[in-house]
Amino acid sequence: MSDTPAFDRRMLEALICPLTHGPLDYDAEAQELVSKSAKLAFPIRNGIPVMLLDEARALD
Repeated sequence: MSDTPAFDRRMLEALICPLTHGPLDYDAEAQELVSKSAKLAFPIRNGIPVMLLDEARALD
């Protein structure tokens, strides 16, 4: 069992990609929110999504 706080999936209803304003998908294994339209993955740290473009990982 992990000590990392769980991400509340209900937050997805309120969160959008800061670049495209499109929807996000939750990747539980990677602990990221993925914007397919922007091809970016935003990290979730301690249960809190980090929605900063500087912190996002580019997707292939």
